Amino acid sequence: MLIADDEPLFVETIEALLASDDRIEVVGTAGDGEEAVELARTLQPDVTLMDISMPTLDGIEAARKIREHQPTARILVLTGSSISADIDRSRQAGVAAFLTKDRLGTQLVDAILDLGSS
Repeated sequence: MLIADDEPLFVETIEALLASDDRIEVVGTAGDGEEAVELARTLQPDVTLMDISMPTLDGIEAARKIREHQPTARILVLTGSSISADIDRSRQAGVAAFLTKDRLGTQLVDAILDLGSS
């Protein structure tokens, strides 16, 4: 799994949440959208966890670029809001799932495992 988020503390929190689950291995982290695209091409993770709001390239456009090169890539977009326009743009970019950050503690592991097994 690849984690893409521009907040280092948030990335550390996600890694800590996932560290206790042996079914999930974090293979890399990216601090912006362009880095996420490059790492996804190089590492080809089963699932990419992508923040929607990042510098250089937002998460939705990064997802679109990843899917252009890897049509089977499974991307889970994270956001602080549930704005329907963001959800629509995410779906159009080929994002497999959408999760608001307030549900990370209760739904993140299940969402990743669901995507990883599909």
